[in-house]
Parts: sequence; C-alpha cells; structure tokens
Amino acid sequence: MARTLAPITALLLGVAFLLAGNGLQFTLLPLRATEEGFSAFSIGIMGSSYFAGFVAGCVIAPYLILRAGHIRAFAAMVATATVAVLAHALMIDPDIWFLLRALTGFCLAGIYLVIESWLNDRASNDNRGLVMSTYIIVNYAAITAGQLMVTLYPAADFRLFALSAALLAVAIVPVALTRSAQPAPITIVRFRPMRLYHAAPVALVGSFMVGVASGAFWGLAVVFALAIGLDADGAAIFTSVAVAAGALAQWPIGRISDRIDRRAVLAVLLAGAVVAGLALGLTPVMGYSPFVLAFLFGALTLPGYSLVAAHAYDKTPNSEAVETAAGILLAFGAGSIAGPVLASAAMAVFGSGGLFLATALAQCLLLAFVIHRIRVQVPLETSEKTGYDLAACAPVGAMVTAEPLDVQDPLVAVPDPATIVPVTDETTAEAEVRRPERAV
Repeated sequence: MARTLAPITALLLGVAFLLAGNGLQFTLLPLRATEEGFSAFSIGIMGSSYFAGFVAGCVIAPYLILRAGHIRAFAAMVATATVAVLAHALMIDPDIWFLLRALTGFCLAGIYLVIESWLNDRASNDNRGLVMSTYIIVNYAAITAGQLMVTLYPAADFRLFALSAALLAVAIVPVALTRSAQPAPITIVRFRPMRLYHAAPVALVGSFMVGVASGAFWGLAVVFALAIGLDADGAAIFTSVAVAAGALAQWPIGRISDRIDRRAVLAVLLAGAVVAGLALGLTPVMGYSPFVLAFLFGALTLPGYSLVAAHAYDKTPNSEAVETAAGILLAFGAGSIAGPVLASAAMAVFGSGGLFLATALAQCLLLAFVIHRIRVQVPLETSEKTGYDLAACAPVGAMVTAEPLDVQDPLVAVPDPATIVPVTDETTAEAEVRRPERAV
C-alpha cells in the first residue's frame, strides 16, 4: 500500500491543503455574511454562484490546461482562488461576493480536473481502486477538517480568511515540487442530456434533484443552524456532522446497491431523507436533536449522487464513461445552482425551517419519479451491473472514470508537448506524450 501511494503523496497532500481551505470557506462565508446582515436570499445566491462557476469551470478549464499545462494551470487557478478568499474580507458587499464565489467555483473545478487527470494517469488497473478511494477519503476528511477550523477564531476575525488563503496557497508547493511526470490526457466535457435521459432517466433526473437538495444544504445549512440558536461553533459542528455521515455511508450503501436494484435503494434513502428534512424543518430544537438529525440527513441525502452515478454507468456503454461522468456531474451542478435559490425563497416564506422543507420537497418529487420508473422498467440483473466504484461515483471532483483515460476517446485530449515536462522517478520510466488520432 505504501509503495503504491508514495508516488502520489505530493498530489494528495496538495489536495488536503486545498480542500481544507475550501471547506473552511463553506462555513466561514455564510457565518460572516449573516453577521454582516446579508439576507438569506443573498446567501443563497452566493451558494448558487459557486456552483455556477464550478459548472463553467468543468466546461472551460480543460482548454486552459491544454494551453498552459497541468502545473502552470494548477498554480494559476490556486493563486486566483487565494486572492478571491482575501478579497471577501476586503470588500464586504453581496454583489462582489457573488462574483468571488463564482470565480472560486471556476478555479476549484479546474484544480480538481488537474488532480484527477493526474491520478488517473498515475494509477494502473491493479491499484486504481486503492488510489482513487484514498483520494476520496482525503477529500472528505479535508473538507470536514476545514469546516471545523471556523471554531478557531470569531467569524469577524480576518485571521480565518488568512488561514483559508494560506491553506490554498500552500497547496501549490507539493504539486509544484513533485518529481512525478505531468500526465498527458485530460477530459473534455460534452453534455447530451436527452441521450443520457433515454439511457438512464433516473440517473439524469436524480442527479439534478440530488443537486437541488445538496446545493441548498451546502449554501444555507449554516444560516439555518444560526437561526435555531446554535452559535458559530455549533453551526460548524452541525454541517461537519452531516458531511461526515454522508462520507461514512457512501461505501456500504454503494455495495448494497450492487446486490439489489439501485433505484430501490435510492427510493429508501429518499424516503428517509424526506422524514429527516421534515423533522429538521418542523420540530423544535431539543438538546442534541439538531446534530442527530443532521447526521441522519447527511447519511441519507449525500450518497444519493453516488447511487444515480452508479446507475448511469450500469445503463451506458463503457466506451461512453467519460461522457456519462460529465453528464451526471453537469446535471448535478445545474441542480446545485437552483437549490440555494429555491431554498432561500422557502426560508423567506416559512422561516429557517424552509431550507429543509425545500430539500424534502425536492426529494419527495424525485421519490415519486423513481417509484414510477421502478414500476415501468424492470431492474438490471446483478451480472449486468458495472459494480460500485467509490471514486467514479463520489461528487467531490470534476470527473473521475473507473478506467484509465483512453487517448483515442474523442472526449480525451493531450496537451501540447511543450507543456509537458517528462520526469523520471523510482516508479516510472520517462513519460511519453501521445497525441489522440481523432480531433477533439
């Protein structure tokens, strides 16, 4: 295991610093915005802006990487994201924060793409599961740790913004100094929703609706926690408990869905998430009940993306894995853009509990659609399924596929040789640059 992970230690270390800084922002910015008197609707727009930038980054960032190369593009986007963090503290204005969150989302999408294409290139068929699963674990652990860092200082203290910026900036160091060769292939996003819908309706509709619920939670959970009487530390713990629960539930739920109809597993989760959401939105706060319900909500809601992604891979050819991954991701991103806006409108009408009433409504609608599809479409046999893959099904990055990227795939591109620096180390021979035979 150590021998397998040693060549990518620098990349994983960079990811850990980067996502700890980004996780800190997810909690810090709503806290600070609330203290500055931003409305719930404005904070919801902030959440939507981040995901709008993320979707744009998934589409545009590959071309920046093709032009500049992996390391230079990574450094440029990390530097830009670092400046954006500090700008939040210098310019306290909702309109400016909308733009800064969109810029951060754009940069994070590009950064994820660099890291994931690098890991895809470094992994072999023998160790791909270990490499990608370790990457996912690092993601969740770093985001959770970053969220809890908000407890170190008051939200009004500049030091939290400085800490987030420092974590982002230091992520450049291990990547810039790595001896690993830059990878050649990267993925180009193509989204054909009707094609995906005809192949796997539950996957496309499910990824959008799961995005609505998840985006609403990421954007406004802190606002809800403060409104029910938790302090800043309590709000950070509230969101972290939900994220940790979702991370812990990913693998066992995925493995269960390998044995029975994934849609049935999704339906059970949705029914539970609706109940948890209604409990959070309607019941009074008693002792530790918000944290218990947050744990249940996270465990039942966050694995939804994994199930719809796995279902999509079951229903589409292996040759279309890259396009399938892109389609699911972009549908999820579109839902995540809509979610915070819709939830903030619900909060304006129903109070703070409107957040989870909105997520419950989204999940209830999806539940009805899933039940309909179960009734009209027979499930796949176990032998027909691709098998749950933690990395390819986790909604934490830009795009990961379960197999190595194929340079013959029209959605896979190779950077110009001038941007790739072949480097040798103890585990690889000199890197060779191959051009795809078909134009991208």
